[in-house]
Amino acid sequence: MSVHSTPAGRTDQAAAARVGGSAGPVRSDAEIAGRVNALIAQMSVAEKAGQLTQYFYFNLPPSKDIETTLHADFSRQPAMVEAALARGEVGSLLFVTDPAEVNRLQRLAIQGNRHGIPALFGFDVIHGLRTILPVPIAMAASWDPDSIERSQAVAAREARAAGIHWAFAPMVDIARDPRWGRIIEGAGEDPYLGAAVAVAQVRGFQGDGLGSPDRVIAGPKHLAGYGAALGGRDYDEVNLSDSELWNVYLPPFKAAVEAGAGNIMTAYMDLNGIPATGNHWLLTEVLRETWGFDGFVVSDAQAVHNLRTHGFAADLTDAGARAVKAGVDMEMAIADPAYAHLPEAVGAGLVDEEVLDASVRRVLTAKVRMGLLDQPYVDEERARKVLADPAHRAVARIAAQRSAVLLRNEGDLLPLTGPGSIAVIGPLADSRRDTIGPWAFDFDLNETVTVLEGIRNRADEGVEVGYAPGIRPAERTFPSMFDMFGNNAPVTPAEFDDDAELDRAVTLAGESDVAVLVLGEWQNMIGEAASRSSLELPGGQLALLQAVVATGTPVVLLVMNGRPLDLRWAAENVPAILDIWYPGTQGGAAVADVIFGDVAPGGKLPFSWPRAVGQVPVIYSHTISHQPGDQGRRYWDEASTPLFPFGHGLSYSRFEYSDLTLDRVQIQGGETVTVSVTVTNAGERTADEVAQLYIHQRYGSASRPSRELKGFRRITLAAGESQTLRFPLGPHELRYWNAATRAWVIDTTTIDVFAGGDSTAELTTSFTVGTCAC
Repeated sequence: MSVHSTPAGRTDQAAAARVGGSAGPVRSDAEIAGRVNALIAQMSVAEKAGQLTQYFYFNLPPSKDIETTLHADFSRQPAMVEAALARGEVGSLLFVTDPAEVNRLQRLAIQGNRHGIPALFGFDVIHGLRTILPVPIAMAASWDPDSIERSQAVAAREARAAGIHWAFAPMVDIARDPRWGRIIEGAGEDPYLGAAVAVAQVRGFQGDGLGSPDRVIAGPKHLAGYGAALGGRDYDEVNLSDSELWNVYLPPFKAAVEAGAGNIMTAYMDLNGIPATGNHWLLTEVLRETWGFDGFVVSDAQAVHNLRTHGFAADLTDAGARAVKAGVDMEMAIADPAYAHLPEAVGAGLVDEEVLDASVRRVLTAKVRMGLLDQPYVDEERARKVLADPAHRAVARIAAQRSAVLLRNEGDLLPLTGPGSIAVIGPLADSRRDTIGPWAFDFDLNETVTVLEGIRNRADEGVEVGYAPGIRPAERTFPSMFDMFGNNAPVTPAEFDDDAELDRAVTLAGESDVAVLVLGEWQNMIGEAASRSSLELPGGQLALLQAVVATGTPVVLLVMNGRPLDLRWAAENVPAILDIWYPGTQGGAAVADVIFGDVAPGGKLPFSWPRAVGQVPVIYSHTISHQPGDQGRRYWDEASTPLFPFGHGLSYSRFEYSDLTLDRVQIQGGETVTVSVTVTNAGERTADEVAQLYIHQRYGSASRPSRELKGFRRITLAAGESQTLRFPLGPHELRYWNAATRAWVIDTTTIDVFAGGDSTAELTTSFTVGTCAC
């Protein structure tokens, strides 16, 4: 018989017996199904509803500045949730990261459930738990799925050690409007890159499958279209054409499902007039019937409850019934869950009990596969060791190095060689909290390396490194909801003298051999509920930059961000610009590695960088449309091209592309052509390049984008070294969803192929596609 080990080392044989414990872990599908079905057969409707309910559990500090409804709801959580645990009406908890607290609450869950079923613990492990990795958009900028997978495996190991079984990640929403704050959580504008990054993250979180040692359940989110909110305003409605939905926004989700993701999270908003959380077509017909997803679906926070707010459901009973029938297996609730009304809904005939059984079966299956019914508790001592593992910090440092994107480097100012003095300027340069970025909660700021610290630690002996913030931190007009957790909003130093500090920064720059400015957005200005109407540098940062440049000292601009910002002035006046994103726990060390040349930057932009907010959305994969010769002159006052194109990223070396060939110049639809291209490092040092392959369909049954990414590979080449890369172009790459036929098609056509270092690649060839042989 399996037993539950308690934190004190005792056993609870009765609890083990109640969950049908067996000798050793259950492995076969048949054994899992038998164990789950035996439990369901003993459960009441109320107990089933409890298994489908997930609660936040918070112990918030008192908030003097942010007394919101959300804060008030969270403050009531502990008593409410513990009462529900005592009644056996909780299937999952989220936002608990202390292993001792996980064990305490798990004991309450098991003791309160007459079947002894443990709770599933989830958490927003977006880019690390204790070791904070670069933010997801930064990891996408590495164009390195292997590095991304290693990074999220570290996050999973720490989470699982702390007692977390499930990460509400990756976010795989395509984002083409940088005003939307949650662009930072995804992989940018492109579905091909987005799908590759989604797969890497799912594999990093889950390993070979649910229950893999040191791994957690991956929860791709938010199905679907969340990144296309009107005006970039978080939570607002989304209206997408069939073509956009199937060709752009759904592919990363499909790829995540095919990679084995165990969970999918729904989106908050209306999709084409139907709330995503109540959308049967999306959650059942597409997700389950078309893609074959067999995991469980969870709502986003309060999304089921808010079906009433949307004007979709009449009341909470109706909301719960419609959500579970649509395909939502578990409700994530802050307060007053709609699924608490499911027994009433069953009694009133609004939903069949068999529908609940199907959802409970999926949730319990996940618990069994994760080993929870055999070992629900956490080894607290092991957790301490895992969270302190220095190998995790090494992975984070490499990830930050590989994420950096060199946007501009006139006169080869970077890497820095031989300066006698360096001025480090900007309040973000020495802010630990901003260095790790948003969506981090269990961090240890004492081990975070800021950019200033990284430069001081790396600078050669005798190099003088001075620092001046120059300006006070900027502030949001409306506070971030995450400020209620404390240590989130920037704080202006006491007695900060604006004029004196600006003068001090300018004087320091003028007296130094080089000035390194760290500018961008404070981390509470991006993420959820952090949309912006402007992309300008917040506060007085542009004035600070202009004043420093006016000294004549060479300037390196390090951009700390999670979205493109208005850098028009900088792109014309600052010789070196390096996008460092929010680089994480080891960010400052990694940035120093790059700017001093210990490693060469090799990252590439995962989005097109607009010149100004008036351009958005600006994407590389637009159709050719009318008068393509004027594509860059659509506005009369400014070029309508991006400031930096999708896929852009410079290096300390130089790469040449040649010998673009095809293994055949004509195929039939359904067949595959292999593209080969040679990449040569024509520079004088070892460096990385991301080779990118794009296609354009010249004609067919629909207008197709002028360029579409269909292959990429990050490679390391020594000076003078060449490598020939091969990319397949087959049915997966050539088919698309046709809105007229409402089907996937491969047209009889000519396909242009482009290879190079960004989406403006000029090396080209072509092949023809005949009638489909399928």
